[in-house]
Amino acid sequence: MQGQQYPQPELVKDGRRFQWLPNAPMVSSSGGDEGGLNLGQVFSTLRRRIPVILGVTTVVTSAAVLKAMTSTPIYQGAFDILTKPVTVETEVISSVPQTLSSKEQQQPEKGVDATKLQLLKSPKILSPIAKELQAKYPDVNYGMLAAGLKVTPGTATEILNVSFQDKDPGKVAAILKLTAQAYIDYSLEERLADVKQGIEFVDTQLPQLRNRVEALQDELQTFRQQFNLIDPESTSKVLSDQKGAIGQQRLDTQIRLNEAQALYVDLSRQIAELPSESVSASATRENTRYQALLTQLLDIRSQIAKESSVFRDGTADIQVLKDQQQNLLALLGREGRQVQTEVASRIRELEARNRILTQAENDLNQQIKQLSVVSRRYADIQRELKIATDNLNQFLAKREALRIDAGQRKAPWQILTPPTDPIPSSANTKRSAMLGVILGVLLGVGVALLLDKISNILHSPEEVKDVSKLPILGVIPYNPELTELEKIDAAAGRFSSVADVLGFVQQVSQKIGLNNNAAKSHYTTSPFLEAFRSLYANIRLLSSDTQVRSIVISSCTAGEGKSTTSVYLAQTAAALGQRVLLVDTDLRLPQLHNRLGLMNSYGLSNLISLDLDFEQVVQQSPIEENLFVMTAGQIPPDPTKLLSSQKMQRLMEQFKEAYDLVIYDTPPLLGLADAKLFAAKTDGIILVVGLGKVKSAALTQILEGLKQFNVSILGAVANGAKDYKANLYDSYYRYYNASEKESTALLEDDIVPPAIDLSKHN
Repeated sequence: MQGQQYPQPELVKDGRRFQWLPNAPMVSSSGGDEGGLNLGQVFSTLRRRIPVILGVTTVVTSAAVLKAMTSTPIYQGAFDILTKPVTVETEVISSVPQTLSSKEQQQPEKGVDATKLQLLKSPKILSPIAKELQAKYPDVNYGMLAAGLKVTPGTATEILNVSFQDKDPGKVAAILKLTAQAYIDYSLEERLADVKQGIEFVDTQLPQLRNRVEALQDELQTFRQQFNLIDPESTSKVLSDQKGAIGQQRLDTQIRLNEAQALYVDLSRQIAELPSESVSASATRENTRYQALLTQLLDIRSQIAKESSVFRDGTADIQVLKDQQQNLLALLGREGRQVQTEVASRIRELEARNRILTQAENDLNQQIKQLSVVSRRYADIQRELKIATDNLNQFLAKREALRIDAGQRKAPWQILTPPTDPIPSSANTKRSAMLGVILGVLLGVGVALLLDKISNILHSPEEVKDVSKLPILGVIPYNPELTELEKIDAAAGRFSSVADVLGFVQQVSQKIGLNNNAAKSHYTTSPFLEAFRSLYANIRLLSSDTQVRSIVISSCTAGEGKSTTSVYLAQTAAALGQRVLLVDTDLRLPQLHNRLGLMNSYGLSNLISLDLDFEQVVQQSPIEENLFVMTAGQIPPDPTKLLSSQKMQRLMEQFKEAYDLVIYDTPPLLGLADAKLFAAKTDGIILVVGLGKVKSAALTQILEGLKQFNVSILGAVANGAKDYKANLYDSYYRYYNASEKESTALLEDDIVPPAIDLSKHN
């Protein structure tokens, strides 16, 4: 999930715009800003309340284990039984095809389901067991058996695990023994009932199936008689063969008809050309009389030609030959016309035959077309008849099989593991301990969340941001060394001089990592120091136009670390080259002079009440040369009056002109108006929130009060974060703090690239 970006408002003061620095995006939980459950805060709460959770868990677990150890032992026995998930009846019905009558009733499969488990604990099975055992065990009844008997499916779906617990081992053994036998008897009764029901079902279906078969047989017989066929396939083959034969005959007839028509046309043409030439058609060549006359004609013509060479035309011999020629030509013409008449008669015969064959072919086509419809209906009847016959045969076979099964007395269920001898349940103590741990953890978590809700204390920067709606300018990690500084105020009377106090402060600062007098050869590795550097950088980046010059550091209540934050923020800014003035405006309980090892003879109260120059009361810090401190001075009778005076306002302007950054350490905001009175004259106020110390209600109250005074709130600083994650800088710091030998080793291992002489690249 992407981190949520919060809007960054701008503050306008004295003509300058201050923009809140954007925070690093935080991964939101499922709740986020929309009021849901914030898992991050829940986990943080649980981490803080681990002692509470462990304590509650230990108490609850100990109580559970103690109760389990002191209570009467519980004996447990069990047995496993193998069941069949499908009954005989369902096997019969499942084997019946789906094409049966719609009156069939499909029965669902019966397996070891929730219904069967409830049936095994029903009064029908358990009441006889309770009645049989009541003579020896009067406390046994159906309710006791149903509550104590556990029937659960095993790893395999066909196996049931049956167990029972009781303080009396004899009672456990007797109950399990009778229960196992009752389950076997129940399975046999159920099987016989299923077989009987299956036989009844088959008997009710057989008449319908027989009627169906007979009806289809009658329909098939009527169909055959109506269309005069035995088998549509054989009839179709005969018609197909006949159609092929008629088609071949029709083709031959058409060829002969075409030949006769061509011959007739040829004869007509040649007869018309007589007597110039003889008819030479193929039909005349087959006529013997015509051929004999033609031979005689050729002889006469030969004689005429021979006589014409001797005699002249007109002689009696030649004339006789010509007369004979004319007679023969007349006979040939008559004979040719006779042949033509025969050919015409043949043409008429062929045409008539062709018409008959065409009609026969059309009739066959009609029969074949009708046969296709008949064949489809015939096939439907045959298929339905076959299905009905098969169903009838199957039901008859199943009825015989069911009758055989009805005569058998073997129970379908089998005892896989006989009832075991009851043994003390060693798991009771373990189970009680486990349940105690679980219940203890849950109860501990609930108590932890409830305590956290009741305390309503802010523990994380995220909670501070959610409640205040302010940008988090910095997160200061928890530093146990700071407890030494808190001892300064309590032990201030034990130091004989300011030098002793200063020495003690320098020792603590050196431990924390804020002492600039430490060796310069190594980079200071302190997440605490880095947090203040980050805080100062964020403050400098707040203004988009000009630099922040004066700020107020305050908190809701005392003890949240506002003075500590002021001191180390001022020291960090001074270490970075800024001239910083740290002003202690807590005129009721001043602390800065003790923390910095300075004298408090003259300070802010003296500067306001007396005619002094502010440089006379400003002291330079012995720890940082750019850090200047103005202590609180003598405690006045009315601090609020001094801080709200006109002279104080003029002094604040002088401070701003003389120094790069002015930090005012003020009293707490809750119940006091000191910080609110003059904070409006600065660039803004930074609110220090001590994590684990301030309640959200107090923070909300303070923010509402600041709004009434029109005070610009630059942001918040979360102080004392114990789970502050500064590990990202550790490896970076270790590199700079490593010894020369270690650095050389790193270079030799090629972990750090070799240095490059930049002069060669200029």
